[in-house]
Amino acid sequence: MDNIINELKLYGIVPVVKIERIEDALPLAKALCAGGLPLAEVTFRTPCAKEAIRIMKETYPEMIIGAGTVLNAQQVDEAIEAGSQFIVSPGLNPKTVQYCLDKNIPVLPGCATPSDMEKAIELGLDVVKFFPAEANGGIKAIKAMSAPYGHLNFMPTGGINIKNLNDYLSFDKIIACGGTWMVSQDLIDHQQWDEITRMTKEAIETMLNIQIHHVTIGCQDQGKALLSLIQQTSTKNLPIQFKESENQEFSHISLSTNNIERAMFFLQKSGYSFDKETIQYNEKNKIKNVYFQGFISGCQCQLCLEDKE
Repeated sequence: MDNIINELKLYGIVPVVKIERIEDALPLAKALCAGGLPLAEVTFRTPCAKEAIRIMKETYPEMIIGAGTVLNAQQVDEAIEAGSQFIVSPGLNPKTVQYCLDKNIPVLPGCATPSDMEKAIELGLDVVKFFPAEANGGIKAIKAMSAPYGHLNFMPTGGINIKNLNDYLSFDKIIACGGTWMVSQDLIDHQQWDEITRMTKEAIETMLNIQIHHVTIGCQDQGKALLSLIQQTSTKNLPIQFKESENQEFSHISLSTNNIERAMFFLQKSGYSFDKETIQYNEKNKIKNVYFQGFISGCQCQLCLEDKE
């Protein structure tokens, strides 16, 4: 159960989709995988939802697929039979939640009030859906209710988009955000699969916010060449700190990101590797910096936590 929740946390964004036509299931799955988010919450609000889940999972077994808007035990059985790996509901139905727990199925019931959250705690949950997020006060409400319920974590859904995504993810009680903006009904109805892929990539880039933090130029000729290259590219408009070091043998590039664990996850999927022995942690036991394995274009490269100050 925890493995699925951890996967959702690493991905950070859960596309929430409603599939009206079964022929849209396969190209939608392909578009999400091409965009870097091989996961989806397929809402159980259409007659073809179960079959859509089955087709997506059988064709793209690497996808993490959950069923949303699940209201009862029968729908839980149908969703799991089709290949769903987690269950999401709009509200907290104790019978449905307990049914999932008894079968060791990850379940995220919708909670929006302290009473909902106390019911979730009584059932033994430590992660819930906060829905509808924006209509119920957004990130401010989640932070306020996290004070008395400190061990609860949330997957907010409803009204989240690329503009407020990082407002939510910056709070350490948020495991991921559910969203429809990159898989809107209009995009699906008009079969704009390339646009879904583009918007999915854009969402990941926005979430990670990987930028050049600083560049330290060593005394080697390749360091001077690197400086010349950077100054001639568009990155010269970024707030890059340039440093020179007569004692440093190699040039050094430091990249900042909002969340190192999540950035490492996505970069490793793209073929990069990290020297785990260089990991350093902050006072909250979060990774604050790590070096890439080996050299990239002759440079030492480091990933560091964005300075919020």
